[in-house]
Amino acid sequence: MEKQYLMKVYPAGRGREVYRNIEICGDSTLDELCQIILEAFDFTDEHLYEFCMDNRMHREYNYQSYPEDGGPSTDIALAKLGLCKGQKFSLHYDFGDDWMFTITVSKISEIQEKTETCIIKSKGNIQQYPNWDEEEWENE
Repeated sequence: MEKQYLMKVYPAGRGREVYRNIEICGDSTLDELCQIILEAFDFTDEHLYEFCMDNRMHREYNYQSYPEDGGPSTDIALAKLGLCKGQKFSLHYDFGDDWMFTITVSKISEIQEKTETCIIKSKGNIQQYPNWDEEEWENE
């Protein structure tokens, strides 16, 4: 039996107007969860990130994309994290812009076989670079 998680993901403070509901299997890693979150919100994948299990940035025990000194890595399966229904944690993406995505474990199910990670509900949009002016960039 495999675990499957239903997670609601939203930019911090925007949970009512902008969110994604994602189904993901327990053998998927935090790296894969980050990838689907970035895809779901149409963000580029070009920055460091960490998962903050206590919702606080830059902690020694956060799961980091490139950990220093052998710290916890995002290359860990979700099923090994001991997640429970109702648990909240955060994805801190792009340490310069400090995007924070709140993740709530809405449901945990037992399934017979692995399924593809998918976005099952989507509401609203945000822009990764809202003040980005491509014409200005091209003219420089």
